[in-house]
Amino acid sequence: MSVRTPDPDPDPPAGDQYGQSSGNPSGNAANPGWLSEIELAEARRRMPMLYVEGIPVRVDGMGQVMQVGILLRASPLGEMSRTIVSGRVRYGETVRDALFRHLENDLGPMAFPLLPAQPTPFTVAEYFPLPGVSAFHDDRQHAVSLAFVVPVTGTCEPRQDALEVTWLTPQEAASDALAAEMEGGRGTLIRLALASVGALR
Repeated sequence: MSVRTPDPDPDPPAGDQYGQSSGNPSGNAANPGWLSEIELAEARRRMPMLYVEGIPVRVDGMGQVMQVGILLRASPLGEMSRTIVSGRVRYGETVRDALFRHLENDLGPMAFPLLPAQPTPFTVAEYFPLPGVSAFHDDRQHAVSLAFVVPVTGTCEPRQDALEVTWLTPQEAASDALAAEMEGGRGTLIRLALASVGALR
């Protein structure tokens, strides 16, 4: 089973399935920051890719994490895995905008994430194509990911290739059983996230 950083970018600008419009072979005229599939593959061979990852949580009135949202995702080959909100930062896009975009893409427009005034990641995760270099692995690329814990207050209705959101207690989310189902070493990321907000006991 291949391990990938989920980044389908399910909302490409108008054009074909790769966000490429006719008459503009290098991308889309409406969004020059969008790469064609060929350009993306070439970029992945030459440089690290920047990602944001969001771990959705529900908190009580005191701000304590009560539940952690884990996505069930299907790959194009029909493989099922557990993961978190994740995706690339586009050229010219702020980290805040990228994080909000991917939260909305995966959790739906009624999730109502609460982004802080100054988003600061709880960690920086480095994904490498060769396993063993770090705790995180992506067989396509070297990726650097800014990871955030994001409270959500609304109704989460998974979209695109996210099939469902499972809400777990912090103890369930930090379990070895869940870590075994998570792709790319994200079980470690979940534990780091929970530790950063004091939710591991």
